[in-house]
Amino acid sequence: MPQLTFEGTVFSGKGTGKKFIDLPWVKRQIYKKLGFSPYSGTLNIRLTEESKAKRKLLDPTKGLQIEPEKGYYSGVLFRASIGTLGCAIVVPVMPSYPKDVLEIIAPVYLRGKLGLSDGSLVAVAITV
Repeated sequence: MPQLTFEGTVFSGKGTGKKFIDLPWVKRQIYKKLGFSPYSGTLNIRLTEESKAKRKLLDPTKGLQIEPEKGYYSGVLFRASIGTLGCAIVVPVMPSYPKDVLEIIAPVYLRGKLGLSDGSLVAVAITV
């Protein structure tokens, strides 16, 4: 399957991704579509200028849809990997979501598993 590689730096978010991932209906859909239960939270990366330009190539119709409950926005999942570690990205489908950010989910705590901290450079290969 074709892949796109994105690079960016790790940064701390506001906890919104964690709140979304912790919703039972979101966890169920992620498990059903990706085959893993996500760690409670996301790894946020701010894309480099080159990767930011490529982000528009992530076609939401090619991803796995998260169907929202009433009062929530939908999201799109794309399978991905960081090195040999399988993960996915979640793209919230909402008008104000920043175009220079990717939120990565995995069955493990990525910062701990990969020894990452704010400012660490990360490359993620996304299946499109």
